[in-house]
Amino acid sequence: MTTSPSSIQVRDNPAKHRFEYAAQGEHAVAIYSLEGNVITFIHTLVPEALRGQGIAKQLVLAGLASARERGLRVVPQCPVFNAFMRAHPETHDLLAEEGRKLLGL
Repeated sequence: MTTSPSSIQVRDNPAKHRFEYAAQGEHAVAIYSLEGNVITFIHTLVPEALRGQGIAKQLVLAGLASARERGLRVVPQCPVFNAFMRAHPETHDLLAEEGRKLLGL
């Protein structure tokens, strides 16, 4: 079964500090910590069975959209978030000072 990126439903699970996507009995997650108005994306994990479907990107997009909606500053410690934000200057306004340093800005 192939999933089109537009049909990927990511949800925030604040109790577990992660954005989640579930399919085929597997869970892909983007784990974060929240301190004050700073959200730090720590780790993104996509199980082997779900790879190659654009799910990591959807987790990043959901996480950044949530940060923007909530007025949070972002620290992309996770390599997936880091690479995405590095490649998308339109997201740089979300960066906390520590995040700017991580991206070398």
